[in-house]
Amino acid sequence: MSLSIDQKKAVVSEAVQIFSAAQAAVLAEYRGLSVAQITELRSEARNNGVDIRVVKNTLARRSVSGTPFECLADHFVGPVLISSAGDPIAVAKVVSKFAKDHEALKIMVGVMNGDLIDKSTIQMLAKLPGRDELLATLMATMNAPLEKFVRTLNEVPGKLVRTMAAYRDSRQAELA
Repeated sequence: MSLSIDQKKAVVSEAVQIFSAAQAAVLAEYRGLSVAQITELRSEARNNGVDIRVVKNTLARRSVSGTPFECLADHFVGPVLISSAGDPIAVAKVVSKFAKDHEALKIMVGVMNGDLIDKSTIQMLAKLPGRDELLATLMATMNAPLEKFVRTLNEVPGKLVRTMAAYRDSRQAELA
C-alpha cells in the first residue's frame, strides 16, 4: 500500500526532526530479521535513547538533504534500518551488540559530525564507555581528593582516642 502525499510529507518531516536532534546515525541492512527480532531491537534501542526507523529509501534521501547526514543519501539501497541518537556511542553500542547476536543485521555505514564512518569505526565506538560510565568515572575522580581529606581529618581524633584507650589499658594492667 503506497502512502499519500500528505503521509509522505509527514514521514519526511518526522525524519528531519529526528536527524536534527541526532549527532550520529548508523545504517544497517535488516534483511532476514523477523518482526519479533526487530521489535526486540527497537525495545533495546528505546531503553538506551536510540531511535530506530525503517523509512522508504526515497523518503529517507529527502529527509537527509540539507543536514549533516546528507552523505548517507547514496547508501539508502535495499532494506535499510536507520538508527540515530544524540549520543554517538549509544547508537554504536546498540546496533553493534544486536548485530553480534543476530547475523542477519549487517551494519553498512554511519555518520558522525557530518563524516561517514565505516563498520570498523562503529565497532570501535561501541567498545568505548558510554556517557553514564564516563560521568560516573569523572565524579569518582572529582570526589577522591575530598574523601582522602575527610579520612585524614578523621584520623587525628581517631588516633587520639586509640592512644587514650591504650594508656587506660596500660594503667589498668599496672594496677592489677
